[in-house]
Amino acid sequence: MTLPFAIIAGLTVGSAIAAMSLRNLVHCALSLVVTFAGLAALFLQLNAQFVGFAQVLVYVGAVAILIVFAILLTRSAEPGPPASMTTGAGWGIGIAVAAFLAMAGAVTSSVVMQRTAPPPSDLTVRAIGHKLMTDYVLPLEVIGLLLTAAMIGAVIIAMQERKSKP
Repeated sequence: MTLPFAIIAGLTVGSAIAAMSLRNLVHCALSLVVTFAGLAALFLQLNAQFVGFAQVLVYVGAVAILIVFAILLTRSAEPGPPASMTTGAGWGIGIAVAAFLAMAGAVTSSVVMQRTAPPPSDLTVRAIGHKLMTDYVLPLEVIGLLLTAAMIGAVIIAMQERKSKP
């Protein structure tokens, strides 16, 4: 394990724990952004450039920002009632430990078919980008227009709700 991997992994795990445990929703969403960015950095460290950049574009750039906007546009000015403590924490920890043990057992019992590194593939980020910009340019533009229309619609709905409140 290298030092950069340990730093990125520690930051990712720490921000994921913060995203689950913080009480303020905005802080939780910002911790989730750091978690997504840490995962992208781990993918980039594993030489999976396309997956890493897709993680940055889709999750950090779109999903996390959408979550932050949704929280900021929908929460009211007055604070809600204090959160009550649940008794299901023991069940949650037990299920999480059982899931971890099941996944660890599956990983340790799996048989590695090939111990050598696979040959480098001809599929690169440049080839994927070229394919998207030549053969799939129309679906790409339609998806971009649909996402833009959805964002404009969400802003208009939020503005109308704020005007109607006394």
